Amino acid sequence: MAFFIGREKEVKRAYGFDEIALVPSTTTVDIDDVDISCKIGNCQLKIPFLASAMDGVVDVRLAIVLGKLGGLAVLNLDGVQTRYKNAQQVIEKIRNACKKNTNATEIIQEIYKEPIKEELISKRIKEIKKKGAICAVSTIPKNAQKYLEIAEEAGCDIFVVQSTVTTTKFISTKQQPIDLKKICGSTKMPVIIGNTVTYNAALELMETGCCGILVGVGPGAACTTRGVLGIGVPQVTAIVDCASARDSYYKKTGKHVSIIADGGMITGGDICKAFACGADAVMIGSGLARAEESPGRGYHWGMATSHKNLPRGTGVCVGVSGNLEEILFGPAKTDDGTQNLVGALKTSMGSLGAKNIKEMQKVEIIIAPEIKHEGKILQKLQRVGMGK
Repeated sequence: MAFFIGREKEVKRAYGFDEIALVPSTTTVDIDDVDISCKIGNCQLKIPFLASAMDGVVDVRLAIVLGKLGGLAVLNLDGVQTRYKNAQQVIEKIRNACKKNTNATEIIQEIYKEPIKEELISKRIKEIKKKGAICAVSTIPKNAQKYLEIAEEAGCDIFVVQSTVTTTKFISTKQQPIDLKKICGSTKMPVIIGNTVTYNAALELMETGCCGILVGVGPGAACTTRGVLGIGVPQVTAIVDCASARDSYYKKTGKHVSIIADGGMITGGDICKAFACGADAVMIGSGLARAEESPGRGYHWGMATSHKNLPRGTGVCVGVSGNLEEILFGPAKTDDGTQNLVGALKTSMGSLGAKNIKEMQKVEIIIAPEIKHEGKILQKLQRVGMGK
């Protein structure tokens, strides 16, 4: 339904995770019988969880651990891991700057001035592959063609082309447009493209031959795009619209392109809602930055924080709540929904009568902005009391 602001400007109502709820059906399923596996391109994942290509979240170590747990970490080829041989020392400088909250953005900008070293791209990929983990890497569009060849030669499995907003149509009098269709067609690796939030843009990206679309502009905890640029679409509406594009594209071509909800998911409940809206997998940043194995150890920063002219990210502290296995599989030591994310997804699916992700995408959704607050006055009072 469309609305109008004033006489001429037509607008659309959009929804976020806190505004909806999932409705149980007439059937429930034993959680031991729930299948949450997914396939992205030709890569099979036991759990549909991807770690964001953020330097405070993913390094070689976390990629290996997450791979062994059945998920997939995406390494940022434009970050500190490919600029510095001993990246952890540099990350410690960023952590200290974020702790003190003094000139953190300036320090990050200075650190990211160091040129990317192509030999480190190959080295990091080989380190991940040596341990038997699936390797995924991410780069911005202008570096995609150059790094694609290096990544493929090093044995990379999945290649991600990612920016704040990526489209097939790019108008510039100074830059050569990136041919995304050529990139997808020139490699045997599955290619994921992001980010986008609309039906038409997603459909056009799918026509490049990519295997997945990252959905989300600005919802991440460390991203300031919505405040700096004023752009973005709440994740519920964005995922539903892009999933609709996926279904239309499948009917037309018979090819399934994975919808990966990227950002804005804090709790297990948010993740469950993302799948109900049509996601095939989810990409998480701050939730996994809480892991003991994360390079930032409770600190992380937006991918565009280092932009030399207009930073669109910030450093945030989410703290360390446990190791990666506890965060994903439990047992949960917290009651806020940030641990045992896999258990939350399986339990939700079982309660909704969904045996797999495809069935989860079809569950009933209602608009219910008060769902998190109804009857919860004692919880609110307790939190206020604990905070005093």
